[in-house]
Amino acid sequence: MMSGAERRKKILEMMRDASAPLSGGALGKATGVSRQVVVQDIALLRTEGQPILATARGYILDQPKHAVRRFKTYHATEQTEEELTLIVDLGGCVLDVMVNHRVYGKISAPLNIKNRRDVQRFMENLRTGKSTPLLNVTSGYHFHNVSADSEEILDEIEAALKENNFLSEIFPYEIEAM
Repeated sequence: MMSGAERRKKILEMMRDASAPLSGGALGKATGVSRQVVVQDIALLRTEGQPILATARGYILDQPKHAVRRFKTYHATEQTEEELTLIVDLGGCVLDVMVNHRVYGKISAPLNIKNRRDVQRFMENLRTGKSTPLLNVTSGYHFHNVSADSEEILDEIEAALKENNFLSEIFPYEIEAM
C-alpha cells in the first residue's frame, strides 16, 4: 500500500498523462483508495499550489500542454543569433542545446530562450565572456529541443529552419507536457 505522498504523486502523474478529465472514482481505483480519499488528496494538492480543476467529467490539470520536437541543426557560429531569433519569432522556445562529441559523448546545456530579449541576453553573454557556443566542438552540428504551443508551430519552425539551411535532421519524440 502506498503512502499518501506517493498516492498524490501518482494522481498528479496520471492527470499529466491524461488526455481527458479523470473521475475521482477512476483515480481511487488506480491508487487503491475510495473516491472520498481522492477528494481529500486533491484538496491537499491544491493547497500545495497544484493547478487542479474539477469539471463535471472529472479532474484536470490547468496548465497548457506544449509540443516539443528535437531538431539537429548546422551553422557557423556567426549565425547563432539568426537561428535562435528565427525559432522564437515563430513562437518556439529553445529549451536546450546538445552536441554529440565523438570523444566526450553527449554534452548539453539548458537555454530556455523564448523571445528576442532572451536571444540578445544569450548573445551578449557569448560576446562578453571567454566561452564559445557548444556547436564549435562539433564543427557546427548541434541539437535543440524546441517547445511550442502546437505541432503546427513546430512544423512552421521546421520549414523555416530548412528554408534557411539550418536544418540537418529532425528527431520527433514526445516529452511530458511542460
